[in-house]
Formats: sequence, C-alpha cells, structure tokens
Amino acid sequence: MKGRIGFTVALLGASLSLPAFASSLVDNVNGVALDDKGKLISFDGMIVGDDGKVEKLLQSRDKRPERPTFKLDGKGRTMIPGMIDGHGHVMGLGMALLTLDLSDTRSLAEAQAKIQAYARENAGRKWILGTGWNQELWGLGRFPTAAELDAAVADIPVWLERVDGHAGWANSAALKAAGITAATKAPPGGRIEMAAGKPSGVFVDAAKSLVERVVPPPAPKDRDLAFAKAQEKLLSVGITAIADMGTTMDDWQTFRRAGDRDTLRVRIMSYASGIDQMIAIAGPGPTPWLYGDRLRMGGVKLYLDGALGSRGAWLKADYSDAAGQRGLPLTGSTQLRNQMSRAAMDNFQIAVHAIGDQANAEVLDAIDELSDTYKGDRRWRVEHAQIVDPVDLPRFAAHGTIASMQPVHESSDWRMATTRMGEARLKGAYAWRTMLNNKVPLAFGSDVPVESPNPFPGIAVAMTREDAKGEPFGGWLPQERVKLEEALMAFTQGAAYAGFAEKRFGTLAPGQQADFVLIDRDITLSRPADIRDTQVLETWVGGKRVYVKGSIEK
Repeated sequence: MKGRIGFTVALLGASLSLPAFASSLVDNVNGVALDDKGKLISFDGMIVGDDGKVEKLLQSRDKRPERPTFKLDGKGRTMIPGMIDGHGHVMGLGMALLTLDLSDTRSLAEAQAKIQAYARENAGRKWILGTGWNQELWGLGRFPTAAELDAAVADIPVWLERVDGHAGWANSAALKAAGITAATKAPPGGRIEMAAGKPSGVFVDAAKSLVERVVPPPAPKDRDLAFAKAQEKLLSVGITAIADMGTTMDDWQTFRRAGDRDTLRVRIMSYASGIDQMIAIAGPGPTPWLYGDRLRMGGVKLYLDGALGSRGAWLKADYSDAAGQRGLPLTGSTQLRNQMSRAAMDNFQIAVHAIGDQANAEVLDAIDELSDTYKGDRRWRVEHAQIVDPVDLPRFAAHGTIASMQPVHESSDWRMATTRMGEARLKGAYAWRTMLNNKVPLAFGSDVPVESPNPFPGIAVAMTREDAKGEPFGGWLPQERVKLEEALMAFTQGAAYAGFAEKRFGTLAPGQQADFVLIDRDITLSRPADIRDTQVLETWVGGKRVYVKGSIEK
C-alpha cells in the first residue's frame, strides 16, 4: 500500500468529490433502496446537496438539474445505500490485519506451519501475536496445548486469540513470562484449561488477562496503521458505518487522530468497553457527533457470558458435550444491574453481550427491572442473542429491546452448536424470523474480526440459513430465514436505528447523508449464492468517493 492509505489523495481529490456550494447529480444508476416501511424502491438518479446529504431520489420521468456542478455517470450500475455493520470491533480488525491470522487454517499441523513461517519472516519480534484459531475447524475435538505451540515456536513468547476472542493460546515461553504455574488460579468469570494438574496453555474469557497483562501494547503509530487498514477493509466491502463494540481510550484516541487529520471516512458508533472507559472517554453523557457525523460515543458494551465455541456461553443446562459445564457468567446479577443503572442514569445506551440461553434470560430480567426506573427511548441492546430459550423470545419486544445479531455466525456455528447443545435445545437459536414476527427491532452485523466484515455473505446466509458450501441443504432451522428486503433493512436502517443514528444515515431519503455503494450486480434479481459473491465497485460517504475497486494497492 502506498503511503498511509491509498485513497487519501487519489480518490478524494476535487475531481471525485461532490463539490460544495451547489447541488450535484448522480445519474444513470440502477438504484435500489428501502422506504420507511422496509419496502424495496427503485430510482435511477439522485441529487446531492452541498452538505453531502441527499436532496432527492429521481425517477426517469423527473427533470435533472440543467447545470449541476458535478455529475457522476453510474453507467447503469446497481447503487444501494451504504451498508452498516451493527456489531464489530474496528481496532480488532486492524490489529488482525497487522498480526498473524490463523482463520484460514484447517488443521493443527497447518496452523503450526503458518506460525513457524510467520516467526521466521518476523525475526526480532519480542512476542508473536495473532488471532483466528478454531479447534472446531481443525477437527481437533479439544483445545490445543502449549506443547503443540512450542513445536512451532519455543524461543519467544507466543499468544494467539481464538477466533471468537473468548480464549487465548499461549506457548511455554508466554506462560513463563506471565508467571503462570500449576498454582495459578483463574479469576472470576475465567477458566484455565488444565492437563495433568498444570495449565495446558489455553485460557478462557477473564482468565486471558493472566497472559495479556504482560503482552507489550502496540505503539500509537501501530494503532494508526491498524486503523487505516481496518477502514480500508470496511470500505472495500461497502461498509460505510459500524458500531464499534468495546471502544477503549486508546481506540478512541486513534479514531480522534484520524478525524483531526481528516482521514476518518467510515462512520463509527462507539460503545465503550465497560463503565470505566465510558466515564473516561465521554464523561457525563454521550458525546456529540464529531467530524461530520463520523464519530460518536453513545453507549457502553457490557459482557454477561462468553462464547459457545469455547464453552463460555452461559446455559440453563449442561453442555451436551461437557457434562457439569454450563459456561461462565462474567458478571454477577447485582453487578450487571448496577452497571446498567450507572450507564442509564447518564443516558448512555446499554449493549449487553449474551450468547447462552441463561445469559439472554438474565439480561432480559435486568431490562424488565430497570425499565420501571429508566423510562423513555432507551433502546436496550442484546448483542448476539444466539441461543435463546423459546419462552424468552417474546420478551425482547416488551421494552423495545434490540436484537443485535450476526447472520454469518449461524453459518459458521450450526454444526458446533448442535454438538454443544443438542438439537432439542436449539429451537430459539439464531431466531431472526421469530424476532421480526415478534416486532423486535433487528440489527445485523458481522462481529468482525470474528467473521469477515463483508455484509453480502451475511445477507445470503440470512436468506438461506446455508453456509458457503450450500450446507445444510435447505437451511439449518429454515423457518428462521428472512427475505432480501428484511436482511437489507437490518444491515442499513435497522443497524442505524440500533445506534440512535437513523435520522442521520442508513437510508437514501432526503436529508440523510449521501452514503452509497456501487456494486457489480442487481441483488434484487440474484440468487442468494450469487449475492454472496457481490463485488463492491465504489463506496461513497457523505457525497465523497472513498473507495474504488482496484485502486488501493494491497
């Protein structure tokens, strides 16, 4: 990549911006959008004002401005609203792009070879850091061990996060650096995997902190580079806005530096990583929108349990494949309510991570209790809502609670979920259709870097409940499929509403920010399998072109 980020000059020059002080015309497009009822509408042109906002969508019969200051000829290409990721981790994506990525490995041996090669190519590093391993994809049937990591790299510490971010894998050098021995105890909400009476090398949820406290933090220049790479990736797949779930002060300062330098392109709806970070960053209440609707901290992210893959999700009954284990409540009942109250009293929005059926029941109980005290438009959020007891599904609608869900998780997890839970306990799993039928506000996202940020496979999965191989044929729990317009709604207006941003962006209605994407196919006429392969040709944010396919050097 040339320079800090390839599009900062070439693609943002005056010739490609929709200029100030006059209306501009986007014409000759196959426009696809949604009205305020979620119905598909078509258009073939758009007028954009000097403020970068939509003035009017045009039909073929509508008169065009005679002398627009700028005209974009869409050449008949399909144009859709900018996509919004309702749940992701911006800096997690950036750091994953800078460090070792094991998400493409399909066996332990393949992972070991990749780790070894990475260490050779990055000689001189004090630690080897990475993400993306998944013992389920490896067919291992257990967690990997420190000894198996030593077989790849033994001379320097190695620390690798699982694909879901809820477990970490350390080699013996990392265990030694962290001072971890057979006598080390897991903190509340964490688990140390053991073998022969000693830590085996894997640390689940809160126990990760035992190693992370000695991992060298990245320098500000590394953070800036990571953010530039993350932003480039998001724009390349048509994401014009994202809810950043778990913003730290270091993350916030990175976003602010980009804004100060006028290189912040993607819109970030920020949720602080816990109460302390919320207070440190935003203080007495949500921040205003900064940098032309590109950055705002409006809420806080809380954790109630872990992930299903690492058996950290909090269940009502034992795991089917691990008798005696029900997962880990990361926050006690009273503590959860105290944290939610602390945020609510200052009008911060509350988003709670809940994956297991017991975790979802617990957060719904807390919302029931707190809604009597904290009234008004709160838009309580449950992040993931993956495994819900069917008796709890109707409860989401009671207080307008938002189900913030990630379709690609279903396609990645269905085999593992069946193993972990057993088929009889999955009637409320990844229940998108039921949420909509119950009038629950639905926001879709990716949980990047756990999954790819590309929204088009997410739309395909939402429509089919099938993975990239078309499995299982006909879809897993196919009664929970949704229609194209419903999936598109959840990836645009639904995700904007979930972040209190629906009056600013998320549609192409007059007065909204002109965030749009040109793609290589008409998704309204495409099979879901073809929607999955959609390519983004151009991405525009606030009336400025910020990405062109092929114009960014990798």
